Amino acid sequence: MKYEHIHALFWLIVFHTSCGQNQAPSNENIRSETKAIDASSGAEDPNFHTEYEYTDSAGNYLTIQNGFPRGGSKYTDPGGEVYGYAVFWTRIINETDKSLELQLDFSDSYQVPSLPGKYFKLMVLPDTMTLDKISLFNYGLVDLESFLDDNIHKPSGLKRIINAKESSAFYVLKLTLVSDGTSGGGDILRTGLVLKGQDLFYRVSVYNSIAPPSVMSEKEIDCGSINLKNLILKK
Repeated sequence: MKYEHIHALFWLIVFHTSCGQNQAPSNENIRSETKAIDASSGAEDPNFHTEYEYTDSAGNYLTIQNGFPRGGSKYTDPGGEVYGYAVFWTRIINETDKSLELQLDFSDSYQVPSLPGKYFKLMVLPDTMTLDKISLFNYGLVDLESFLDDNIHKPSGLKRIINAKESSAFYVLKLTLVSDGTSGGGDILRTGLVLKGQDLFYRVSVYNSIAPPSVMSEKEIDCGSINLKNLILKK
């Protein structure tokens, strides 16, 4: 009951706020910082874009929550290239009886759907996101420019352990090269992590407005895996 009370108090606070930096990427296991688990809040929660629940035949389940974008700022790298960026977050709730080993890899640049020759980059940050940061600018990331100066041209990945009955959240940064004052790569409005078997995919929805007709398209990126088996999407 005490977790329910804490959870209810938290969302009462953030409901009245509006929706709208760090270390080099690490391959070391990072323990979860979010201990209290309450997966009862549905996808209608205004702070989540999507929420997926996966179960197995024994009744174990795992929940993936994906947040909305925040930021929309620009960054200039040490070589003078200008990027537009937005900050996203994903939270994984492990309500199984086993530790979850999460591996993510965003080592490539990705072509914008329906816009050949235009690319975007995804970077996963080593910081741990916590729900008390939802109302903050850039979801609480600080010194983001220094992180990008050190890592903008490096592969990006993350390994993290989420123990049984715990949860953990992380940040994903989207960057698009800016050209002649335009985004040059469409407008990435929504993203989200999904699970298929033991494989993880990152869905990116893009609104291409720089060439008529304006279209919305989606790209699904194979980006990692977990060690847990036999989990299927609950319908």
